[in-house]
Amino acid sequence: MSWENEKRCIGEELVRALYHHGLIRTWYRDNPRGWRLVSGLWSPLYIQLRPLSSYPELLKNVGGALGRLIAEECADLTRVIGVATAGIPIATAVSLMANIPACFTRKLEGVRSLQDLNQLLKGYGEHSMIEGILEDGDHVGIVDDLVTKFDSKVLALKQLEFELQLRGLQQVTCSDIIVVLDREQGATERAKDYAITLHSLIPFRSRGIEWLKEALADREYEIIRDYLRYPEHYQDPRVHAELAALIVER
Repeated sequence: MSWENEKRCIGEELVRALYHHGLIRTWYRDNPRGWRLVSGLWSPLYIQLRPLSSYPELLKNVGGALGRLIAEECADLTRVIGVATAGIPIATAVSLMANIPACFTRKLEGVRSLQDLNQLLKGYGEHSMIEGILEDGDHVGIVDDLVTKFDSKVLALKQLEFELQLRGLQQVTCSDIIVVLDREQGATERAKDYAITLHSLIPFRSRGIEWLKEALADREYEIIRDYLRYPEHYQDPRVHAELAALIVER
């Protein structure tokens, strides 16, 4: 079996497992009110992979799958860096399953943008931004649960840059970011601006929702698929009421 076919099979299995365990939630099954996202947009879909470590077998499968991806798509990696906090157990699982050393970024309270981080760094002192061993000659990959618009990954790259300066390391490179799920909201294109290749097991908008089709009710699938294409059509409270009514009627 080619890697592309194997990767598709892995992605299908994982996205269904994430839905089964409630890490991918929908208004239809889980919450008739839907969700108000950090962006301010209303959504009938909510993807939250932070509880992944509560399901050890699933976490083990994710670690093995990302280890396979690394072996096939970025085999020159010598170390992975988990992004705090969701990426830390995933990077640990990758380390255990694929025998790749792991580090992780420190959680920085109140830092939500590159501007916030730059301001923090002015007075940060000698504290580490990355926990774990880094050595000249390393080619590291950043590991996280998912990616939306790449903002948090830019912060992780900046933390790595600061840490390398702090330790006086000049021959450490990073050109790969590896995630379980890509929401496909522009991250791949933005990664290229940083000379980064983005790797994912589940490209959700283009393929993941299709892989989930058999697990969803017909109307549930139709609404989620349409929302992923046209989220602006779902911001009217009257639409929210109509979707909630579908649950009452079923």
